[in-house]
Amino acid sequence: MKTPSRFDGKKYLNTIPTTMSMDYGRMLRRQLLGREERVPRQALGPFTTNAADLAEPVPAEALRVTWFGHSSTLLELDGKRFLTDPVWRLRASPVAVGPKRFFAPTLPLEQLPALDGVLLSHDHYDHLDKDAIRMLARTGVPFFCPLGVGGHLRRWGVPATQIHELDWWQEIGVGSTHTVVATPARHFSGRGLTRDTTLWASWCVIGPKHRAFFGGDSGPFESGFREIGDAYGSFNLVMLEIGAYDEQWEAIHMGPAEALVAHRALGGGPLLPLHWATFNLAFHSWQEPADHLVAAAQPDVPLLLPAPGQRIDVAMGPLTGYWWR
Repeated sequence: MKTPSRFDGKKYLNTIPTTMSMDYGRMLRRQLLGREERVPRQALGPFTTNAADLAEPVPAEALRVTWFGHSSTLLELDGKRFLTDPVWRLRASPVAVGPKRFFAPTLPLEQLPALDGVLLSHDHYDHLDKDAIRMLARTGVPFFCPLGVGGHLRRWGVPATQIHELDWWQEIGVGSTHTVVATPARHFSGRGLTRDTTLWASWCVIGPKHRAFFGGDSGPFESGFREIGDAYGSFNLVMLEIGAYDEQWEAIHMGPAEALVAHRALGGGPLLPLHWATFNLAFHSWQEPADHLVAAAQPDVPLLLPAPGQRIDVAMGPLTGYWWR
């Protein structure tokens, strides 16, 4: 049953009970004493994206994707281009002491090709970059976001005509050929001390030939993912988070094992892992999410593991270069 989001008058709620157990004393000890390589010992990159290649028209039946790092991707699907959670800033924080990028952006933001839409999953700093939004807004691109997130955009000067706020299960057409759908996720929101006054979402992008799923951030949500897969699958590309997991916040972030459960619930398809190898946001080593994913994935799971900035044609099949090793 497609159930809209729940709002109690003050906050948005997940469809299943969701809490975080934040033992700050334990977290401080782990921060100070942990031996994990949370930040690469050697600088990563430089990684680059070929702007000239991206500038060429998207074939009407192509499915390509470029992972820029974390949850930022350029999805080229059946002749249109969509950018997900664009974060180009140095730190995933409003201040200069927050988590710093492991590598420089692979392409200047102004060198992106013309876009047909920007998909925003929620308002956390590692997914919603104010400076990137302001720069992209000047191109006239439409923004698709969950309920409430449009308030941030309007405060930053984005014209209201470019902002489309959707509740879970709402659809909107992009031109005469494509549809984007805001679908549920299990997470939370907030850019300060106040939480959950804006909604969080995953997204389906549906074209004439291909379908793609962008999970945003979510904790384990097998029944919800199955419902999404039943409604909008089968997907030709599934993009799910695999990093920044921990037992203290296991309800709102998936690790590799839970991502594979979600992948099966969605109905399978080529899997591109997100939300890893870009910022230090948890206590595991920076390589661990991908290593565990590769070890746990069954042979029938086609993994797409491009280096940051690498553009791939999904039809070419699995890509397992293990660049991080």
